[in-house]
Amino acid sequence: MNYLVMATSDSGSMLWIVIYIVFFAVLMYFLAIRPQKKQEKQQKAMLETLEVGDAVLTTAGFYGSVIDIADDTVIVEFGNNRNCRIPMQKSAIVEVEKANQEA
Repeated sequence: MNYLVMATSDSGSMLWIVIYIVFFAVLMYFLAIRPQKKQEKQQKAMLETLEVGDAVLTTAGFYGSVIDIADDTVIVEFGNNRNCRIPMQKSAIVEVEKANQEA
């Protein structure tokens, strides 16, 4: 009889361990994975609407305007005198401000 009580006690504690693991896995999904996927989706949508003339902010912190767009690269013009043109990957663009937006 004593062995039966120990067996149910062990299986009960194993059940709680499984419940804790599942709880923390769900918690990690909602706190880490889901927001990251949402942010990636927003970034992709932003880059798909990129047009020539848009003002952009790069990952390096430079502000410029787009003068040409290829498949996965863009040519961005920097500086006040607009003589610095640098090709870069689209993924290096963090923020886009549309050229035809009203202030």
